[in-house]
Amino acid sequence: MFPFAEQRVTSALTGMLNGANPLFATLVASYIARRAPTRSVAVGLAVGLGGAILMALPATNEGQSSTVGIAMILFALVSYGFALSIARSLQQKYGALPVIWRAQGVALALTVPLGIPDLIVARWSIVPLLSLLALGALGTALAYVVMAVAAGRFGAARASATTFLIPVVALVLGVGVRHEHVAPLSVAGGVICLGGAWLMKRAE
Repeated sequence: MFPFAEQRVTSALTGMLNGANPLFATLVASYIARRAPTRSVAVGLAVGLGGAILMALPATNEGQSSTVGIAMILFALVSYGFALSIARSLQQKYGALPVIWRAQGVALALTVPLGIPDLIVARWSIVPLLSLLALGALGTALAYVVMAVAAGRFGAARASATTFLIPVVALVLGVGVRHEHVAPLSVAGGVICLGGAWLMKRAE
């Protein structure tokens, strides 16, 4: 969902919204455990989700394509919430690497049909190829192994706290490297979203 979303919204906004990951992870974990979050955590959730809405508002005003991109990001975040909760119990039973290998195998089988048409007509050059390999080896493989280990040891909500760094990095790289425009309201929403996540962690 994230790559498709980035065809419709900026990479900076995508990364900033990814900072809402702990909020969705906590909501899903509470749903699976059939246990409502504490009052302090609920306050953090409300603040964080309010920030996420503020981040998304400027993009929704840019047309249907941007709205679809925002919806894809939200769907991905909900999926991450379920993935972290599922990964915790599986990692504790089987270890991180076996879980990741099988998850990636299923993902490969499901997504290869989507990529075959573009792969057939693609013209490869060395820099994009090396970039793609780095993205897969570091941003996917290594990152998922570390996240699965963290989910098993600390729980889904606490493991997702590492994503607090994503909005800051995405904003800096999006504006500084890709020269993307980010609405001030989105930046303010990102700060509020991180504040909500901080309140949640403080309440634990």
